[in-house]
Amino acid sequence: MAWTALSGLAPVYPLYALLFLDTGLTEPQVSALFALWSLTALVAEVPTGVLADRWSRRGALVLGGVLEAAGFVLWTVAPGLPGFAAGFVVWGVGGALVSGAAEALVYDGLAAAGAEESYVRVNGAMTAAELLVQVPTAVLAGLLVRAGGYALVGWASVGTCLAAAALATRFPEPPRTPDDDGPEVPLRTAAGTALRRPGVSLAVAAVALLGSLDAIEEYFPLMARDQGVPTAGVPAAVLVVALTGAAGAALAGRAARLPSRALPLLLLASAVLLAAGALADGPLAVAAVAVSYGLYLAVLVVGEARLQEQLPAGVRATLISVAGLGIELGSLLVFAAWALDGALAVAVLFALVVPVVARGLRPTALRR
Repeated sequence: MAWTALSGLAPVYPLYALLFLDTGLTEPQVSALFALWSLTALVAEVPTGVLADRWSRRGALVLGGVLEAAGFVLWTVAPGLPGFAAGFVVWGVGGALVSGAAEALVYDGLAAAGAEESYVRVNGAMTAAELLVQVPTAVLAGLLVRAGGYALVGWASVGTCLAAAALATRFPEPPRTPDDDGPEVPLRTAAGTALRRPGVSLAVAAVALLGSLDAIEEYFPLMARDQGVPTAGVPAAVLVVALTGAAGAALAGRAARLPSRALPLLLLASAVLLAAGALADGPLAVAAVAVSYGLYLAVLVVGEARLQEQLPAGVRATLISVAGLGIELGSLLVFAAWALDGALAVAVLFALVVPVVARGLRPTALRR
């Protein structure tokens, strides 16, 4: 939990778009940087998952934190388009290292202690922590930028990343045990064998589509403004949505005990509420979007836990990275839906994912 919170405490997070613009970049150049970041994540996602499986999940977390710190060093010492681009590439590789390894390390650690059933609760708490830490991060960012400008923000972010990397060195890593795919076979063969198990590919697809829907978070400020929230009140509205999402993630343990048919119904309710928020105005619209996001995160956390139950230990990080690649690709659908008709089109996309969740995360699809 401390590592999760510390990893999200870098004060540059809420400010880097402003950093780019204030350094003299144009909005198209900023968009190009974000595209480069996404492309790096796409290319690095699966190879870094393979590295974590073949080398060390703990080592992947440590290296990921160091690389993110290195990216922020580049931003701080060489502000400008080349430095920002290089920093995003380094950060993109670091983020890819963490994305598959963290979940695999936590699940296998719980499994080694005979506590696999706790994963949904632990993962929900970690997801909630990622959202809750946005509050102190925003406060810290405001204080530091006033005290020492973007340079102080950058060096403080380097420090938090290195502190998270140092904390990750303390994680216990269970010894690898042979599973029924055998550790001696090539990892590509082992991963392919795992994907051919009944229900595994569909579960990976369901989690990938579910995870991609989280791209809606990027549009919460725009939604608040469209709902009539004054510009000065937009940060507070976004915070309400984030806190409700954190509550939903924290309650995922209870959602996991509901009948299996409840998951798609919860996601459908999330879609309906998102559509209602898109059509309404004022505080009720913000509340509808907030509850929608809370329901969505509860479903996502349960889905991630059910996927973990299916994956062999030897290729766990690799297959989580495959799902992560699907998330990156699926997020393009969210961006396209928004461009088509804003939040209402994204709500339709939520509804279209419901049948995949119903099939991919049902108990019969989860039996080995």
